[in-house]
Amino acid sequence: MERLSGEKEQSVEAFGWAARDSSGHLSPFVFSRRKTGEEEVRVKVLYCGICHSDLHCLKNEWHSSIYPLVPGHEIIGEVSEIGSKVSKFNLGDKVGVGCIVDSCRTCESCREDQENYCTKAIATYNGVHHDGTINYGGYSDHIVVDERYAVKIPHTLPLVSAAPLLCAGISMYSPMKYFGLTGPDKHVGIVGLGGLGHIGVRFAKAFGTKVTVVSSTTGKSKDALDTLGADGFLVSTDEDQMKVRNLKPFINYANKT
Repeated sequence: MERLSGEKEQSVEAFGWAARDSSGHLSPFVFSRRKTGEEEVRVKVLYCGICHSDLHCLKNEWHSSIYPLVPGHEIIGEVSEIGSKVSKFNLGDKVGVGCIVDSCRTCESCREDQENYCTKAIATYNGVHHDGTINYGGYSDHIVVDERYAVKIPHTLPLVSAAPLLCAGISMYSPMKYFGLTGPDKHVGIVGLGGLGHIGVRFAKAFGTKVTVVSSTTGKSKDALDTLGADGFLVSTDEDQMKVRNLKPFINYANKT
């Protein structure tokens, strides 16, 4: 296993695509990544998904953007360098990096392996690292991250398909598991068959759950039923269809949560 020496240079050149202002345009950007720390891995970026929050940040629609801004937090790559105390990964491992790259590590959420709820979590991009430098995301050729905030990707999972799971995927998986919406005795309604909706149907069917898709677009029924395997399809703009179904339990549940 290759290890880093303490004589490595303090920074490594990186290339990415950055926004310089709120116009939403990206252009080539050469910058520096920090050297790989003792408990960190350097990841050669192979794929990076596009999340709508990337677009919000590019255009400063949340009024918090730090320019220049390199977006991207659905990162899939290969470990190209490892620190001397890294234990989770080896060179060549395929890994994923999601929305955060660090946290306080001491609060109740961090101690319970729920770092995503840490109030001091550090975003993969548009955030400030512990050393005071600005984080740049996955629209780049490599990234450095503490091994705690990277996950190993199974060799059976196509890498190009894995990228959206780092944000869109966990956004659907987590609530289904948290609220126990899994198994043949459950019936899940997926409202909207966009990016999240597609993944939601896939997860629900993998859990053995009955799925009904609710969409305003009639033409999506074939995709929902035949391609994704949903059990039912409702057109939300069709009053007759919506009246036939008793949606009150779904509405009450949504209001409670």
